[in-house]
Amino acid sequence: MSDTIIKAESLCFTYEDGTEALKGIDLEIGRGRKVAFLGANGSGKSTFFFCLNGIHRPLSGQLYFDGEPYDYSKQGLLKIRSKVGIVFQDPDSQLFSASVYQEISFGAMNLGLPVDEVQSRVEQAIQDLEITPFRDKPTHFLSGGQKKQVSIADILVMNPDVIVLDEPAAALDPKHTVIVNHLIDKLSERGITTIISTHDVNHAYDWADDVVLFLDGRVLLSGSPEEVFSDDEALYKTNLEKPAALRLFEDLCQKGILDHSLPLPRTLETLEEYIQQSSVVRKGF
Repeated sequence: MSDTIIKAESLCFTYEDGTEALKGIDLEIGRGRKVAFLGANGSGKSTFFFCLNGIHRPLSGQLYFDGEPYDYSKQGLLKIRSKVGIVFQDPDSQLFSASVYQEISFGAMNLGLPVDEVQSRVEQAIQDLEITPFRDKPTHFLSGGQKKQVSIADILVMNPDVIVLDEPAAALDPKHTVIVNHLIDKLSERGITTIISTHDVNHAYDWADDVVLFLDGRVLLSGSPEEVFSDDEALYKTNLEKPAALRLFEDLCQKGILDHSLPLPRTLETLEEYIQQSSVVRKGF
């Protein structure tokens, strides 16, 4: 089994109004990886995500899932959407059933699964995403955070190999942002390849295994968080700030408080440990 679960080759997409959203995307996404996409609004991230799920068919180029080219027949799309699920930025664009339970059931039923299998998957998703208190509520009565939980459950019942979340924290308050990020971590722990778009450089730096920067419909840079966020030129071109942990680490190294030979800290907690260790050394303990 290949370590690459999704591969894009020279992927191009143009909207009906002539907007070139994707201009030759070449990218490989590793199996079981946590991948963060960053870039300005309009850089092509959402369009690329819609291509991954088969919502958009590329104008040219090719997508591969598990080494097999995408099949855009009705059965082919049903198969790819059961393997690559997408959670939209605005959950109201995704939710349409009368109740939460019916909403979560829809995807599994659409796969043609036996009723008992559908029920089993729905109950598991409700439990995993802590939806039990509002499982029988109408979807339009839910808070933004609850709608996001249900949107993720919609995909989870399909048992996907890949889940794509377009700005999962958009319009959420801090409390629900923490809840949704926790849910995303649980998906990753299950071995699901987890892809998000975000404007939060600190979260991307701390969370992701791989980071992809989009600029004007192209991949400007991809690599580890340390590689991407250490590239000042790429950050400048995409109007992104350096993550706080990395920025402070570099400042402390310039002042001689820390040593550049230390591994780049991914979190402020790690940076604090470095400072404490450095303080102990300077005191001679």
